Amino acid sequence: MENPAPPAHGLSTGPDPVVRTPYGRVRGRYEQGVAVFRGIPFAAPPFGPHRFRPPVPPEPWDGVRDAGAYGPTPPKPPYSEAFARFLADPVVAGDDCLNLNVWTPEPGRGARLPVMVWIHGGALTRGSSAVPVYDGTAFARDGVVLVSFNYRLGVEGYGLFPDAPPNLGLHDQLAALEWVRACAAEFGGDPDRVTVFGESAGAISIGALLAAPRARGLFRRAVLQSGPPEVTDRDKVRRLVRRMAARLEVPATAAAFADVDRTRLAEAQAEAGRMAGPVLGGPAFGIVVDGDLVPRDPAAALVDGAARDVPLLMGWTSEEYRLWIAPTGLVERIDRLGPLAVALAMARCHCGPEVIRGYRAAHPAATTSELIGQMVTDHLLRVPLHRLADARAGLAPAAGPPHPPAGPPAPAPAPTTTTASASMSAATPASTHVYEFAWRSNVPGLGACHALELGFVFDAADVPEAERLAGPDAPRELAREMHTAWVRFAVDGGPGWAPWDASHPVRLFGGEEGPVVHGPRDAEMALWQAQSRRPDPRRTTHRVTRPPLRVTAPLSAVRRFRKT
Repeated sequence: MENPAPPAHGLSTGPDPVVRTPYGRVRGRYEQGVAVFRGIPFAAPPFGPHRFRPPVPPEPWDGVRDAGAYGPTPPKPPYSEAFARFLADPVVAGDDCLNLNVWTPEPGRGARLPVMVWIHGGALTRGSSAVPVYDGTAFARDGVVLVSFNYRLGVEGYGLFPDAPPNLGLHDQLAALEWVRACAAEFGGDPDRVTVFGESAGAISIGALLAAPRARGLFRRAVLQSGPPEVTDRDKVRRLVRRMAARLEVPATAAAFADVDRTRLAEAQAEAGRMAGPVLGGPAFGIVVDGDLVPRDPAAALVDGAARDVPLLMGWTSEEYRLWIAPTGLVERIDRLGPLAVALAMARCHCGPEVIRGYRAAHPAATTSELIGQMVTDHLLRVPLHRLADARAGLAPAAGPPHPPAGPPAPAPAPTTTTASASMSAATPASTHVYEFAWRSNVPGLGACHALELGFVFDAADVPEAERLAGPDAPRELAREMHTAWVRFAVDGGPGWAPWDASHPVRLFGGEEGPVVHGPRDAEMALWQAQSRRPDPRRTTHRVTRPPLRVTAPLSAVRRFRKT
C-alpha cells in the first residue's frame, strides 16, 4: 500500500508560527518541519463558578499567547502500579485544563487540508491529549491537520447529581469540535473535511456524538477503535457517586463535591471504583441517556439509521482482553478457578451455557482465560460493532447479546430531535470499513491487546511510551501501513479495502492471514445471535431495547479474582 502523496506546499521552518483564534492570537513552534500549537484553551477553566457546569467560552486575551507546551490536564487518579507499567498518563498541573493541540504542515488560510480530531481513551476516568503516543507529527507530515483535546473525566465529567447536568465530559468534546469548526481554516484545515477518531472511551464518545443531533455537521467521517456505541446504566453511575460520598462524608451532590480538594476527590474516586473493570463490571462512570445531548441509546439510534451518511472505520484488536487481565495476574487466577470463573463470565455476559460451549468447540486448544477473555471481548465490543456494520450495509443485523437495561427512561427529547433523526435516517447510506489488529506484542503475556494499535495508528511505535505495550523492535512497516490507512480514510473515505457487505471483509493488520479476510468472527457472532433468540421467562412483555436479564455472582466470588 503506497503512502499518500506529501502535500504540495511541503513542510516549513522559520519564525514561530502565529495564528488568530476567536479569543486571541497564539504562537506555536516548528518541530520537524511541522507547526505545532499546544495548550490552546477552547473553554474556560471548569472550576469556581463553572464547576460541574457545561463548558463556556474562554476569556479573550490580549497580545500573543504562547502555545509551546501542553496545557494542564484534567483532574484524575493515577493508574494502579500494575497498569502504569504499560500506560503513560502525564499530569500537568493547572486549572485551564479544557485545552487542545494542533499539528499542521501549513498554518494559515488557503491550504484547506483534511482535519483529524483525536479523542483519547482511558475509561472516561484517565488519559489526556498530552500522552506522547498521541503526537500528531506523522499526520501533519502526511498532509493532515491533527487536533487533540482534553475533556473532563471521572466524577467531574460523568458523575450523576441532582444539582448538575450529566455528561459534562461529552459537552466538553462538543465544545472542542465547535472550536475546530470555527478555527480549522486558520490552521490550514478544511472545516468541511473533519474526521473524528478515538480509541476505547474515545470511540464510545464518538458513538454518542454520531447519534447526537447537536453534533450534526461538526464532522464528516468517524473512526471507532476498540469501543462500541453504548450508554451506562444510570444506577451504576449513581452507586459510584454514593460510594464516593460515603468515603468523603459529604452529601452526594455536585455542590458538596465541589468543596472537596481535587486530590482527595481523585483518591476517593480511585478507591470507590477499585472493583470495577471490563471483566468484572461493577459501578462505573459512563455516558448516560439524558434526553438532551444523548436523547437515546446511541447503539439503538445508529442501528436505526442515525448518521447513515457518515462513513465509518471501526475495529478491534485480536486479544483486547489481555490488557484487562494480564497486568493484574488475572490470567492465572481465571485458569486456576476454572468452572467458577466460567460461571462468573456467564453472569458478566448475561448468557447461557450454550455460548461457552460454542466457544470451547470453536477454540478447542484455548485455556479457560483465553475463552473467557474472547467471550467478554465479543460481548462488550465485537457483537455491537458487527451489528452496527450489518445494519449500515442493509443486512439483517446480528442480534446483540442481552444486556441489563440502561436505567430509567430519560425525559422525552425535544421535537427537533425527531426531525433531525428522521433526516439522518433518510440520508444515503455511507460505507463502513472494518479492521482487526492482530500483531502480538513483544511484551510477554500482552498479545494483541487493547490499546496496542495506538502507536501504529500514530506511526509512533518506537516512541518509548508506545514501547511499554509493544516492546522493542515493533515493525515499522506495519505502523506505516496502518497510519496510511487512517490518512487515506480522512482524505477520501477509502482506507484501502472493500467496505462491509454480506461477505464481512475485515482488514487484518499484522496477522498471518490476509491482508483481507472474510467473516473471521462470524462463528462467534452466530452464538450470540442464537442466544438472543432463546426465550427468557424473566423478560417483561413490553418492548425494551435491551432485555433485562440480570445474573449476579456472589461478591465473595468476585473478590477471589482480586486476591493474590
